[in-house]
Amino acid sequence: MAHDSRSYWIDTTPPSSYRSLQQDVKVDVAVIGAGIVGITTAFLLKRAGLSVALVEARRAAEQVSGLTTAKVTSLHGLIYADLVRNFGEETAAAYGRSNEAALAKIAGLVSELGIDCGFERSPAYTFCMDAANLDAVRGEADTALRLGLPASFVDQLPVPFPFAGAVRFDNQAQFHPRLYLLRLLREIDGGGSHVFENTRVTDVQEGQPCRVETRAGTLQAGRVIVATNLPFLDRGGFFALAYPYAHVAMAALVEPESVVEGMFISVEEPTRSVRFHSGPDGPVLIATGAGFKTGHGNPEAAAADLEAWVSRHFRVRAVHSRWSNEDFVSKDRVPFIGRMRSASDALWTATAFGAWGMTGGTLAGMILSDLIRGEPNPWASIYDSTRIAATKGASTFLSENLDVAKEWVGGHLTPGERAAADLRPGEGAIVTAASGKVAAYCDEKGKMHAVSVTCTHMGCTVVWNGLSKVWDCPCHGSRFDIDGEVVFGPAIDPLAPASLS
Repeated sequence: MAHDSRSYWIDTTPPSSYRSLQQDVKVDVAVIGAGIVGITTAFLLKRAGLSVALVEARRAAEQVSGLTTAKVTSLHGLIYADLVRNFGEETAAAYGRSNEAALAKIAGLVSELGIDCGFERSPAYTFCMDAANLDAVRGEADTALRLGLPASFVDQLPVPFPFAGAVRFDNQAQFHPRLYLLRLLREIDGGGSHVFENTRVTDVQEGQPCRVETRAGTLQAGRVIVATNLPFLDRGGFFALAYPYAHVAMAALVEPESVVEGMFISVEEPTRSVRFHSGPDGPVLIATGAGFKTGHGNPEAAAADLEAWVSRHFRVRAVHSRWSNEDFVSKDRVPFIGRMRSASDALWTATAFGAWGMTGGTLAGMILSDLIRGEPNPWASIYDSTRIAATKGASTFLSENLDVAKEWVGGHLTPGERAAADLRPGEGAIVTAASGKVAAYCDEKGKMHAVSVTCTHMGCTVVWNGLSKVWDCPCHGSRFDIDGEVVFGPAIDPLAPASLS
């Protein structure tokens, strides 16, 4: 078994192998970022007759979309009671219907294209382990049912973990996300449209047409969609409108008698999320554990805690892998989908799916492909990325931005706590060198990798994520590999090389 930081989905699929941009290209629409948002949007736009260039800085579907649990559901924790309080029943019901429509879109494409991705219908549950939370769970079920969603309340279920009651949504789904997305990619490339990998976009110049600058060449496009988890362009200020949220995950081969029908996520923290996948070597349990703002938790400890919990409640044959993923959360819990700025028709984006990106990302593709073509979309106004809702979730949002200020100041003042010589193979830490603080990693062969501690986005100090073997920015969620290259934005530039001497 791998037991490394690669997700099960990435480890069980071949890497994509699309070329990088080699020469200037002109298309109707450039889509930056090849996760579920970018791939779905590019697929739908090409199907509608537009020429598209899908541009990925690394490999397609290997970032957030390759690290997901891949639940395809409109049941997003206990969200509907909050939506009713903040926006009213009409908006809350439309949120539910739009996510159900995204689920149906995925199901339809799987059927139409004959995608062998383990797609199967399954009930979804938001459950509580403590009876003290039953009223909230029962209230969510009542609210969702009133909104016309396939909801019910259950207080008995044959599961091996503590269970007091749950909201159940019927006819939801799960799948292997990379098998699905790799199939869509095949439909995009060719016929005047392109998929470019290992092509990092550095800037977009708006105009007629827009110029998309990369390190390998220039794309010209009438419209540009930025689908990079959080927009790497600071236009629109989304780094200040959503905060990064990370969680740990694992995959384990389990005995068949451990399989329980359904997809589960707990109300309580640390999160306990469970689903099953039929793998070639038997059933695979996909689970997630504690969540925390990126750079503020201990991923290795959280992963160990999750593995211990899984081992207590399921018959584990072998742990395949453990990893961490990251998404962004908007202050009102509703994703941003639409124009990057209200005054511009050139730049579009989708972000802040709050860990529900399979339906949310598909929905974003549906909305953006309609809006780009000038077609009406029944849900676009709900997700309008230029909306102003200063009071919705304001207290949570304020606390998150205070954290950013503390990290910026604290990161500049806190001295290194390790000496480079103390690092063992596989360890990373901020260390003290002659030149000051350095981000250092000792690889399995004993080679040292040293880079600057300063995030290239806005100057915060990075922290080591020992589970994923990356440097995390605790301010706005950028991630860098051991040699400083950007894994996730909003940073564009790599961490500078550093010396340990």
